[in-house]
Amino acid sequence: MAVSRKACLLLILVCFIAGFSEGFAAPAYALPDHGYNYSYWNEAEPAPYPYAAEKHIYGADLGIGHFKEPQDVFVGEDRRIYIADTGNNRIVCLDERGNLIRVIDGFRQGDGMDTFNKPYGVYVDANGIIYVADTYNNRIVKLTGEGEWLAEYDKPESSIIPKDFQFFPLKLNVDKANRIYVVAQGAYEGIMELDASGGFKGYVGTNKVRFSPADLLWKRLSTKEQAEKMELFLPIEFSNLDVDDRGFIYAVSSEVNTNEPIKRFNPSGEDILRREGYFPPMGDVSVIRVDAAAAGDAAVQLLNEGSSRFIDVISEESGMYSGLDSTRNRIFTYDRDGNLLYQFGGIGTRSNNFQKPVAIEMIGDRMAVIDNEMNRLTIFAPTRYGTLIRDAVKAHYNGMSEEAAEAWNGVLQLNANFDIAYIGMGKALLKQDRNKLAMDYFKNGNNRKYYSEAFKRYRKELVWDNFGTIMTVLLSGAAVAIAARIYWVRRRPNVYFVDTGVVKAPFHTMFRPFAGFWELKYEGKGRVGIALLILFMLVGTMIMKRQFAGFIVNFNKPNELNSVDELAFIVLPFLLFCVANWSLTTLMDGEGKFREIVMAAGYALLPLVVLYVPQILFSTMITREEAPFYYLIESVAYIWFLWLLFIGMMTVHQYSILKTVVTMFLTVVVMIFIVFLGILCFSLLQQMAAFVISLFTEIRARA
Repeated sequence: MAVSRKACLLLILVCFIAGFSEGFAAPAYALPDHGYNYSYWNEAEPAPYPYAAEKHIYGADLGIGHFKEPQDVFVGEDRRIYIADTGNNRIVCLDERGNLIRVIDGFRQGDGMDTFNKPYGVYVDANGIIYVADTYNNRIVKLTGEGEWLAEYDKPESSIIPKDFQFFPLKLNVDKANRIYVVAQGAYEGIMELDASGGFKGYVGTNKVRFSPADLLWKRLSTKEQAEKMELFLPIEFSNLDVDDRGFIYAVSSEVNTNEPIKRFNPSGEDILRREGYFPPMGDVSVIRVDAAAAGDAAVQLLNEGSSRFIDVISEESGMYSGLDSTRNRIFTYDRDGNLLYQFGGIGTRSNNFQKPVAIEMIGDRMAVIDNEMNRLTIFAPTRYGTLIRDAVKAHYNGMSEEAAEAWNGVLQLNANFDIAYIGMGKALLKQDRNKLAMDYFKNGNNRKYYSEAFKRYRKELVWDNFGTIMTVLLSGAAVAIAARIYWVRRRPNVYFVDTGVVKAPFHTMFRPFAGFWELKYEGKGRVGIALLILFMLVGTMIMKRQFAGFIVNFNKPNELNSVDELAFIVLPFLLFCVANWSLTTLMDGEGKFREIVMAAGYALLPLVVLYVPQILFSTMITREEAPFYYLIESVAYIWFLWLLFIGMMTVHQYSILKTVVTMFLTVVVMIFIVFLGILCFSLLQQMAAFVISLFTEIRARA
């Protein structure tokens, strides 16, 4: 009896501990340990998940029967949730926690009852007035918050609407002036705008017509009967829209292979969406391999190739907006500049995935997602990672730099690979006038626009604070240079910078190419060793340029820099040019020997070496607005090199101008031909080696 009493007490204690700890447990739906975000190099970097499924809502759990192919969800200002339960021809109203308030499956109109027929969209204004896109009844129905009929709007009438147009409203939104914006099936001209009484006012925005040149040519060449049977060149319809608190319209179209699937229209219909991120707001930018084992599955899943296809968009506070991708069932959230903040979701039946999501809506910082195939509403809550990102964006938007810096710092502690966090941290530091530190963060975030602004401020501070020292150094340097020049001239009066000797012949050739190349060929003042020295100096200079050029103009990926590549991309083309030119000019009565071609080509490279060194130094002192001067120096170097190469080839071969031009062109052709033969020979050798290996393997297996 005592033993059983102790066992009962122990069992009660265990149950109490389990029940107590349940309230402090992690979210009910376990997440994979990482998601992904894109870096500046368009590479998917691991990232924590920003949102976790908080609650699933099914119609059966509400006591109203299963949802059937729901198509839309909307959250009013009072945070009530409205679901367009399309297959059941009803509107379901829930409170913020997902509890049932009412079901609107019919309404009294006049003396009788009326019902919906496949309602695809729902919207509720600030006064609680409900607008329903009653799609297959070809109308928009306006109801009170309790579901009482107020008005309905049938097919609008206008001379610019095609006569055979059938009004199938799919999605709708209403602005503060009670203008109704409708996405309708077959409305290729854009989003339909109606006034408060349902009168047609025009179209807002449009998608460009896309077609291939081959299709256009074929249609031009076809007869009238053939052209009528061909597919029409029509713009893509919009699939959904949202109006932000400033009256601008966000719209998405399900068109693929475009950099502008999301648009933001001003009142005149002009797309003003900012696209200042590493890549436009377009969802996935490359094919992603996701380790599904980390998510609890047994295999590695390869996501489908192709662009994302957005079917819904929702604007948020602080300029943020989110798009729903139906290709991979993911939700992508961007800031007002078009930077990708985070993504979540995915294909699957797990708690945080979807089978066929069709609509999204914000409930404060939480997000509601309707899944058309699973017939459920999922409410997502932000994780600590997602909360920090959202807090940082809001703080920066509201000008609270210290709060933004603190939030971005928290983000970086959770995800050190998040470039946008570095940029956000830099912006916060920039507002605090901590320009030098802001430069470091912008550099880590690969943002040259804001780095340039921070550098401009820092340079101004540096010059202003050290103006006396800088002027003293400059004047002292100038005085030393003048004194050295005077001393050199007095000690060596007959020595000039441009000397016709062997060592200074390359510099003489730079400034007096006709005389220099003549002396190189006929007076023996050229040396193959010096030409090769210039070549390898250029290799070293290019390595320095790629590694040490200023951040504003240096777009090289640090971990992909390879000095051997520079050696290959400079030395091999140089040798290939010399061989191709010698082979060609031997058949075209050229007088140049191979060593003379090598010397002429090598000496012609000297301007690149001479100008690249100051160019590298200059690149570390310029802003983005001053970068054209950097590229001007590079253009001058290339033009100078080509000019010297042209004169060198003309002089050593004793060609006319026209013949030199033809020879240079044919030299490039011969270079391409040699490369082609090399690739062909390498391929044949590779196949022969594979054949020998397979033959050896077969003989060994049979032995």
